[in-house]
Amino acid sequence: MNTTFPLLILVLIFTTNTFSQTIADLKLKPKEIPKGGYTLSDGNICVTPQACTFYNDIETYSNIVGTVKSKAIQNFKNKADGGSIMYFEFENRFKGDRFLQGLLWGKEGQPSDEHPEEYLVKGKFLIIWSFHPDSPVREKSEAKIEALLP
Repeated sequence: MNTTFPLLILVLIFTTNTFSQTIADLKLKPKEIPKGGYTLSDGNICVTPQACTFYNDIETYSNIVGTVKSKAIQNFKNKADGGSIMYFEFENRFKGDRFLQGLLWGKEGQPSDEHPEEYLVKGKFLIIWSFHPDSPVREKSEAKIEALLP
């Protein structure tokens, strides 16, 4: 019984930390932006229009993907690279995997040179990277999110 209580406390602490993340925690901070002349941009600069359309019209798709609690976008550019990271937090778990794959990639069903977007679903969070595959911004963001949302 003595070991059960501390173990329960550890489980509660781990569970609370895992599920208490916010979109603000997931976004890249200025000091985390890779070197190479990257700047934040105000305009959405998705590689393909499908990703930005999904972000801008997410409410239209709510009966398919679920109700969005909050969303945010970060846009980065430098001389050779540019793109957007879209963050969504849903009221419940994201449920539109098949729909999103079709919207982003079409018949291919996976990223391609023409449609390089990638996404990750972790519980109530959906993150879409609209960058070319070799983008340092995408790689930095993916690593951060994987560490925060195991």
